Amino acid sequence: MNTPFGPPIDLSGLSNFTQADTRPRRTAFVGRVSTKDNQNPSSSIPRQVALSAQRLEAGEEFVGYFWDVESGMLPPESRGLGPQEMYDALGVPTHRDGGLQDLLDRAELMGITHVLAERSDRVARAMLTSLTVEHQLQSLGVEVVYANEPVGGTESGRLRTRRYGQVEAEVYRTVMLEMSMGGQVQHAIGGWNHGYPPYPYIAVVDENAPPAARGRFGEARPKKKLVRHPDERRFDAARELHRLRREEHLKAADIIAILSAEPDRYPIEGGWTHNRVEGLLANPKLTGYQVYNRKASRTGRTGYSRWNPISMWVWSPQPVHEAVVSLEHWKETQEITDGLRASTDAGGPLKRIRAEAHRLGLTVTLVETHANHATYRVGAQRLVLPHPIPDVVAQQIIEDLRSKA
Repeated sequence: MNTPFGPPIDLSGLSNFTQADTRPRRTAFVGRVSTKDNQNPSSSIPRQVALSAQRLEAGEEFVGYFWDVESGMLPPESRGLGPQEMYDALGVPTHRDGGLQDLLDRAELMGITHVLAERSDRVARAMLTSLTVEHQLQSLGVEVVYANEPVGGTESGRLRTRRYGQVEAEVYRTVMLEMSMGGQVQHAIGGWNHGYPPYPYIAVVDENAPPAARGRFGEARPKKKLVRHPDERRFDAARELHRLRREEHLKAADIIAILSAEPDRYPIEGGWTHNRVEGLLANPKLTGYQVYNRKASRTGRTGYSRWNPISMWVWSPQPVHEAVVSLEHWKETQEITDGLRASTDAGGPLKRIRAEAHRLGLTVTLVETHANHATYRVGAQRLVLPHPIPDVVAQQIIEDLRSKA
């Protein structure tokens, strides 16, 4: 801190009068545009450079240019992963030495002392991310400067301005997520498909959909609905797959063996696999309803998505395409799948019985055990069951409970 209350005599000749940074000043530029579709990188990046350059000292030039064409919601390690050919094709006149993560990795090696950006949201829209980047650079002796911050004044005033800007960026990020989610929900409610069409369907442009508004970069993607695949065998294969699980309680390996034995009847590119079978069994779109938000893709882990609970799924108010199975049969399939998964765990059959009893508002209580059997109370009913409980016995008890509910 520079103080206006100096010594009463001139002490500037003393060796420790000032503390000089012996490193030469080396400043790097960091910038970002959200995506190549929402902003024009060829004009936005040079504009950011020009604004940031106003904070350079006289005669100084940037020693490196680090910028990304990525969402500001991504952490540094998830940015700049696109091929160099993509960046070359954008036609940005500003040289690119890498992205934000490259800057963090090379700042010390390059001897960078300052990093300039137009404003804090060019680093990240999430406040925690921008603070983490600042902390990492400051630990290397690198000062981060944003061009929209005032020059001079108190440190507390500068810090207040910076933090307000970072809060504003995160609020904007949250608003954008809410608006995007709202649009996706309306998309699903309208019956339009998200993502790749499931095995029994293809996605076709809905000619009756409202015309998409034209943006700066051309027409938006057309809205598509699911229709039956031209190969009728796919519908039959999906129905049989569900029947085998629902009626015969077969596991994926058994279903794969049956379907693979008749490839002409149940065709699929690359063959039937466990993931394909279980994915089709769990896919609610096969009920004729459009469903969105089954997965959370923004989990903080690159390349990782998490299944959302069914309570968070968004369903169209009514069926919007031809169904492979009824909603009731789909639900029954999920219950059987849950039972098969539980049976693979230790005590699985008993877990299945307890889960079904809990669903019906009943309690399973162990009364007494013997060498090869045990007595349980299920609600008001007493059951003597072998130990361990065979899967077929557990399934019979579950069906009896359902019939008496």
